[in-house]
Amino acid sequence: MINDIFFSSFLSMGEALARIFIIIIGAGLLVRKNIVSQTQIDALSKITVIVLLPSLVFSNTLQHFNPESLPFWWMLPIVGMSMSLVGVIFASGVFSVNFKKKRNYIAISSMQNAGYLVLPIGQVLYPDHFGEFALFSFLFILGYNPILWTIGKYLATSTDDKIEFSYKTLITPPAVANISSLILVLLGWQNIFPKSVVSSVDLLGQAAVPIATFILGATLGSVSLRKFPHIFDILRVVSVKYVLLPLATIFILNFFNIGETHPLLADFFVIQASAAPATGLIIQVRAYGGDVQKVAGMMIVTYVVCLVTMPFWIAIWHMILV
Repeated sequence: MINDIFFSSFLSMGEALARIFIIIIGAGLLVRKNIVSQTQIDALSKITVIVLLPSLVFSNTLQHFNPESLPFWWMLPIVGMSMSLVGVIFASGVFSVNFKKKRNYIAISSMQNAGYLVLPIGQVLYPDHFGEFALFSFLFILGYNPILWTIGKYLATSTDDKIEFSYKTLITPPAVANISSLILVLLGWQNIFPKSVVSSVDLLGQAAVPIATFILGATLGSVSLRKFPHIFDILRVVSVKYVLLPLATIFILNFFNIGETHPLLADFFVIQASAAPATGLIIQVRAYGGDVQKVAGMMIVTYVVCLVTMPFWIAIWHMILV
């Protein structure tokens, strides 16, 4: 019985991941065959950061965020913020010896793909409850995105010889769109824009998910397979991303009995905690600078590892609930 639950959960998650990796592999092959150039990927990255991602965040907030529909809505942004910050703390401890040179690995260890990877997974695993799952994702990202596009951006775009910091680097289009749209909704001003305007912005935003996934695959595909990260760095990133964070999340969920009171929400948190690194990290490095080879090389490793670890943790969680 327990083995059946484990393998069923493992295979379901594997199917969801396969859909995303088909896009990633296809984009990588286009780059390797020189059908898509690096100049084109750089331009596409900047368009995504400046136009598509802000459009997605802004339109979704105005159209779908309703504080009255979920009495505990405020908890999800807090958890979204806390999960990434805890990851930063874990990773900072693991990389404390050479923090300056390994700051970009701290971002990879702590910032998960909270939307582009998690949403398609939810659509496959919970087709009858995807609307609720998507709402969880949306609220989670409200708290998570400001961390990803401030602390995450600062860490990801770091280079071995770059240590300066300016608060101006924290102001990015996605972060501005996230905060401004949230304020508008909380003030009850979400209807000040005509529906035609919001629909047009939403139309642009819908392109963000597939294009960002394509950029991820194209960037990973351009990485030299001869220059992979050191095995010790890989072990440190994997230990935080795929061991410490999922374990801590499962412990808290089990302690507060959330799996029995809110099973879908509990599954959502396990998926978020075990998700692969954020697509946004690649976009940030390409758009704002940083060591693309170093970040992308580690991203390749972590995305391959997640093919096993994400199904493993959701399967373990379902076994614990039995």
